[in-house]
Amino acid sequence: MNLFNPLLVFVVSIILFLVMLYRKVGLGISLTVSAFLMSLLSLGLWDTGTVLLDTLTETTTLSLVFASFFIMLMSVLYKETGLVNDLTTSLGGFIKNSRIIVSVLPAVIGLMPVAGGALMSAPLVDTEADKLGLDASKKCFVNIWFRHVIIPAYPVTQFIVLTAALTQVSIDELIVRQLFVVFVMIAVGYFIGLRKTKNPKTDNLQTQTNTKADLKLLLTSFLPIIVTVALTAALNLDIAIATFAGVITILAITRPKTTILQKLLKSKPLWEVTLAAFGAMLLKNVTVASGASEILGGSLANTNMDTIILLSVVPSLLAFLIGSTSGAIALSVPILAETVAFIPKTASLLYISAYLGYMVAPTHLCFVFTVQYFKASINKVYKYLIPATIVSMIAALITYLIT
Repeated sequence: MNLFNPLLVFVVSIILFLVMLYRKVGLGISLTVSAFLMSLLSLGLWDTGTVLLDTLTETTTLSLVFASFFIMLMSVLYKETGLVNDLTTSLGGFIKNSRIIVSVLPAVIGLMPVAGGALMSAPLVDTEADKLGLDASKKCFVNIWFRHVIIPAYPVTQFIVLTAALTQVSIDELIVRQLFVVFVMIAVGYFIGLRKTKNPKTDNLQTQTNTKADLKLLLTSFLPIIVTVALTAALNLDIAIATFAGVITILAITRPKTTILQKLLKSKPLWEVTLAAFGAMLLKNVTVASGASEILGGSLANTNMDTIILLSVVPSLLAFLIGSTSGAIALSVPILAETVAFIPKTASLLYISAYLGYMVAPTHLCFVFTVQYFKASINKVYKYLIPATIVSMIAALITYLIT
């Protein structure tokens, strides 16, 4: 039995969620506290305990939580052990084309989903972009854009794992549908950021004696990612098991000291991401159990808005407002659950819409850090970023309509 009107409680809880985010409270805490508030006010203490227990024991929740933990642990391990430096250094030594370097290096850094990680690739992009004659705003665009182009089809990211868990659509099905968008994002990034540049001439006398060493270092440093993706895509193992194998691979390669491992377990982002995964599932279950999802779905149905509009506008607007893909997905799924049947095409469009809304959000950390690093004008960066995002969104809509 509901204590208060579920829709009113939902609105109050979401307002609290937004306020907490803008007050710089972590996403995990914000999602979990908002879900608990919604549950207590709409369901009461006893039913809250029931929903909490159900969420904690769900196979989907356990897989999502452990996968998120190991994904973030991989990212922190890459950074703390210096393996990410080996990866980028060897790649830079192996590739001599400046245009390829400024596009590939941010994408490689993007494989490690660290908040604000574009700052890691900015110094590398800066050096090569100078050779291409790019100004500060184009350097920003290239660094931000190419860091994120792989993510829609990358199985080892919390965004796609969360979408799959909440919509009950397989990761493989999401990836297949999003490959076209990735190709379009790469093409539009090159067209807007690099098309008119000329690759600088290289010194013909430059030694190539380190090519084998660079290749060996590249393969070694890239191995944990290769193992994780291979286990997920080729053997179709649960993402939690695959990412755990990736973590074991990093530990075997780097053999970090005990002090580093202790530091890892004290890492705030590690536990924040893990809690966010649980909070997202709890929020979804509470929204459904309280009846808020049904009421919201009915209200949206009465507007007679087409499904494609709902899936495009709701996630992208939420992502833009809160600067979080995960948060937007966690909110959008229960809001749209009664109106939209989640199959691969609808889940994919929801994910892409949230992701692209996040790309242009003024609170997007990669955006903020990159603009600060290059001392660029935000308006000038938007001159490149917004058209690229619109073209990518059109590609997502085309995919939705024809397949």
